[in-house]
Amino acid sequence: MRHLNRTAKLGRKGSHRNAMLANMVCSLIKHKRLTTTLAKAKAVRPLAEKMVTFGKSGTLHDRRLVAARLQFQRLKMHATHADNVKWRQEEDVIRILFDEIAPSMQGRSGGYTRIIHLPGRRRGDAGETAIIEWVDSAAASEPEPEPQASTPEKVEEPAASEKSGE
Repeated sequence: MRHLNRTAKLGRKGSHRNAMLANMVCSLIKHKRLTTTLAKAKAVRPLAEKMVTFGKSGTLHDRRLVAARLQFQRLKMHATHADNVKWRQEEDVIRILFDEIAPSMQGRSGGYTRIIHLPGRRRGDAGETAIIEWVDSAAASEPEPEPQASTPEKVEEPAASEKSGE
C-alpha cells in the first residue's frame, strides 16, 4: 500500500517523469493553456504554482532555482540579434514567467492554475482529458467589446473633373 506517498508516478521512472513535468510546465508558461490527461494536469499543478511563487519574489536566486527545476538551458546561439530578440520574446520561459505571469499574480496568495475537466474520453485509450490554464489568463485573453459610437457619415464631394467640365 502507498500510504502517505503523494507522488503521482504516471507510469514512468523518476527522471522521465521529472523531465515530462518540466516540459509541461514550460508549455503552460509559453501557451498559457495546456490540454492533457487529468492525472498529468493534477501532477503539473503543484509544480506550476511553485514556479509562480518563485517568480513573485523575482530574485536572481529564484531565477536560478526555476531554471534548474525546469531543466532550462539555451542550446544554441542565434545568428542575428533579431532572431535572439524573437526567441527571448516567444520562447524564453524564464523571462515570460518572471516578467509577465508572476506580476499578474501579485494580488493572489495561491491558486494560480485552474483545471477544467473535458467531457468524454480520449479516443485511443479512453483517458480522461482536462485543460490546465492560468487563472488570470482566461479573463485577460478575452477582448473587451468596444462601445460603438454613432459617427456622422461624410457627404461625398464631386470630383474636380466634374466641377471643371462645364
